[in-house]
Amino acid sequence: QVQLVESGGGSVQIGGSLKLSCAASGFAISNCEMAWYRQAPGKGRELVSTIASGGTTYYVDSMKGRFTTSRDNAKNTMSLEMYSLKADDTADYYCAACWDSSEMPPYKYWGQGTQVTVSS
Repeated sequence: QVQLVESGGGSVQIGGSLKLSCAASGFAISNCEMAWYRQAPGKGRELVSTIASGGTTYYVDSMKGRFTTSRDNAKNTMSLEMYSLKADDTADYYCAACWDSSEMPPYKYWGQGTQVTVSS
């Protein structure tokens, strides 16, 4: 059974840091592009970052320099380290795996999300 499970969400103060993790099971992430998305209250799901199977990363401009995505293919996991958090970063964060052009957003597998709340 394919599963993606996010963890590490919680409440943090503005300017703080948080690390999210995504654990995959039922398939090997080694050949898959992975991604982090987020969805703020009342808004649509937006891309945060992607990481290719070889480790090349992409970040949306507003996250560059503050967020770092990494993966451990041996452990079948992916992480998102977030620094200098802002109130606007408050959202549910989702792990996605295996790019699939027939899906929108274009990933085959999704986690159920982990909530991040940033406040003063």
